[in-house]
Formats: sequence, structure tokens, C-alpha cells
Amino acid sequence: MCRSIKTLRPPVLPEEATEEEIRAAALQYVRKVSGFRAPAAHNREVFERAVDAVARATAELLDGLEVRGGSLRGSLRG
Repeated sequence: MCRSIKTLRPPVLPEEATEEEIRAAALQYVRKVSGFRAPAAHNREVFERAVDAVARATAELLDGLEVRGGSLRGSLRG
């Protein structure tokens, strides 16, 4: 599953990662860690909260990274 998570920063990605790309990577991570492709109804809320938290952390990470002397700052998506 995690093989489908791609690098989300330049120069690997020609432009800034979109919210959709960040969320897709977060979903793959939570799926891998939890062992569930889709959670059962009683786990759906905690699963979605985890995806949201990982997506926020990923956006924060990308916003703070400095690559080859240039900053990626300013790409944080709220």
C-alpha cells in the first residue's frame, strides 16, 4: 500500500502538492498503519480523524521544509 505514496515536494513534484495529493498520501498511510483499506462503521470516525491529522501534519511539514537553499514556505493549506 505505501508504495503508492509519492514524494510531495519539489524538485520531485514540479509544483506544490495539492490538498488532494496530501490527503491521498495521508489516507494511504492510515490504511497501512491500521491494516484496514476501509474501516468498519464503528471505526470510521477515528479513521477519518487520523487521516485529517496526518494530512495537517504533512502540510505543515511541506510548509516548513527548505530545499537546496530555497524555502517551500507559504504552501500551508490551512
